[in-house]
Amino acid sequence: SLLGSLLTDGGRRLLLLPRVPLWRGKSLRQALKEHGLLDLYLQQHPYNPAVKFFPSLQSAERLHNYMDNEYYGTISIGTPGQDFTVIFDTGSSNLWVPSVYCASLACSNHHRFNPAASSTFVGTNDSVSITYGTGSMTGVLGYDTVIVADIKVLNQIFGLTETEPGDFFYYSPFDGILGLAFPSIASSGATPVFDNMMAEHLVARDLFSVYLSSNGASGSFVLFGAIDYSYTTNGISWIPLSAETYWQITMDGVYIGGQPVACFQGCQAIVDTGTSLLVVPNNVLSTIFYSFGANSNGQISCSAVSSLPNLVYYINNEAFQVPPSAYVIESDGYCTLAFEGMDVPTEAGELWILGDVFIRQYYTIFDRANNRVGLSPLY
Repeated sequence: SLLGSLLTDGGRRLLLLPRVPLWRGKSLRQALKEHGLLDLYLQQHPYNPAVKFFPSLQSAERLHNYMDNEYYGTISIGTPGQDFTVIFDTGSSNLWVPSVYCASLACSNHHRFNPAASSTFVGTNDSVSITYGTGSMTGVLGYDTVIVADIKVLNQIFGLTETEPGDFFYYSPFDGILGLAFPSIASSGATPVFDNMMAEHLVARDLFSVYLSSNGASGSFVLFGAIDYSYTTNGISWIPLSAETYWQITMDGVYIGGQPVACFQGCQAIVDTGTSLLVVPNNVLSTIFYSFGANSNGQISCSAVSSLPNLVYYINNEAFQVPPSAYVIESDGYCTLAFEGMDVPTEAGELWILGDVFIRQYYTIFDRANNRVGLSPLY
């Protein structure tokens, strides 16, 4: 299901532009819970979302905990093409998929790339190691044709897994990851897919945009090289990046019910499609729960949800609101706040992650040409 999209570029011209449909499926957390494995997983793999952004917290290259991620799309690798389900992740920069070299159980029920079946594959002797909680995935790097929507990227470097530890990722709903962050954080110096698209002039503009639908609705997508102006009728707020690593910006403050609760002196935030929830520093998580009237686990009475205030992020002197309908998750008759704490190195200061809960409220434009993020309110 790799489609193009017909739209007007600001009303000036008609373009057929590549759009990757995304679908929302079960998260790894949901799958583990259904199989009675979640508690054991959390025991054996202590979960700190900060590991994704601070490699110093781990012993090998970065792979991220995607327990809560729910949005996936399809790409093709090789000639003829072999299809893979991937997360389009603005919080990392590498492309990797399972391969036929991998005999681990976690690879057995996922699509595996077969280099021998591709006439355009070029192998290397370079290895890659990526942390999976405890233990690590190992693999090799290779080059091949990658097709994302209608865009054909020649000689794209990517990782082919050889081992994946444990049984848990057997239940993972995705095959691999396609990173959309900056080259500066790419493992093994690999050139990211979107950088090759720009270098080869395969996109009309050096940007991509993301729409994530709410409440299980269809229609989510990543659009390469264009802005779909039908999603920007409420205007676009442009926010300059504070670092060209992740899609990192500066926040001015965080408010609940009109009162400041955190980020009093300003702080850093990362706009990340590869994180499902709103991730906050551990030392302010209890304050946020208390401000909403939740218990220490973030649970709240479902009957109280309708009276909860908006969460407001102040960014670049503008207010970006997240309503309770977005930050409360209802499941099996229980309501839980969609916040997660993380520990970060002291020298990094206060860091927040604006994940899918935030992105669902805003059509989000990732502009490499001007190193900025554009946010357009959807509701």
